[in-house]
Amino acid sequence: MYKWKVVVTAVTFAKADPEPLQRLQAIGCEVIMNSLGRPLTEGEMINAAQDADALIVGNDKVTGKIIRSCARLKVIAKHGVGVDGIDSKTAAECGVVVTNAPGVNSHEVADLTFGLLHMLSRGLYIANEATKSGHWLKPMGVGLWGKTIGIVGVGKIGLAAAYRAMGYKMKILGFDCVKRPEAKEIGLDYVALDQLLQQSDFVSLHLPLTNKTRNILDDGRLGLLKPGAILINTARSQLVEYETLYKALLDGRIRGYGVDVYDFEPPQLHPMFSLENVILTPHLGGTCNESNIRMGNTAVINVIAVLEKRTPPNLLAIHDELQALPS
Repeated sequence: MYKWKVVVTAVTFAKADPEPLQRLQAIGCEVIMNSLGRPLTEGEMINAAQDADALIVGNDKVTGKIIRSCARLKVIAKHGVGVDGIDSKTAAECGVVVTNAPGVNSHEVADLTFGLLHMLSRGLYIANEATKSGHWLKPMGVGLWGKTIGIVGVGKIGLAAAYRAMGYKMKILGFDCVKRPEAKEIGLDYVALDQLLQQSDFVSLHLPLTNKTRNILDDGRLGLLKPGAILINTARSQLVEYETLYKALLDGRIRGYGVDVYDFEPPQLHPMFSLENVILTPHLGGTCNESNIRMGNTAVINVIAVLEKRTPPNLLAIHDELQALPS
């Protein structure tokens, strides 16, 4: 007889190592895994989780309707960091705890940030396709050494990206409402967002998505980017106003856009995605063996704590004020 039912919708849960799954089973949990290989729809999640005690979610949308339909639900644990897809307000109203796994994939996402930057700065995607098709084409690239990078959102991932920029002797500019003490040892200078955009050769986005950061790079701010700048987005797609970005990429004013995040997953087709200077990856920033194990174990630790009526280590504070704001 099982003590609790845990529904796991996160597609990559326990993929690298079975330990997180085994930890749940060891305390008497019935664990229902996602067999569809994609985020669940609202109806699918309600059917799967209506008698669940806990949800471990990935990039699924956990709506208020889902939460209200699950009378036994005690905890929603994000298998990752960003919780903008969870209706945290309704969860709080229903007495459902929301947790996440901060910092578990910081280095892996920062690695991807620089992977995308390398591909765009040197035209490696063009060179790869040309060489494979028998064409000896050498795209004229731009170097990274000694350039200026702007980190928009200096949290754990932003700091990890800044540490990597040190290796290229880059000038590092940062924008965030919270000034971290580690910034000084990195040589990161905090500046206003507009100044960062005007002075940076490369801009990397690492903000959470909130009502105040949505479209923070709007028409006006995208117009401040240096000609030939490269924009990397491994945070949330809704931070950027798509149509303006598309036009800037189309006319070559922005050299390239590397993106790992989308409004919907899989993404709806957009003309921008067919551009040669746009690199797309399928939200794989944290998809590495090491971070997968950390994410799974952190989510499970949070779930077990709530089921055993203890305070989870990564309890989400339900408010909307601690976020980077435009200055």
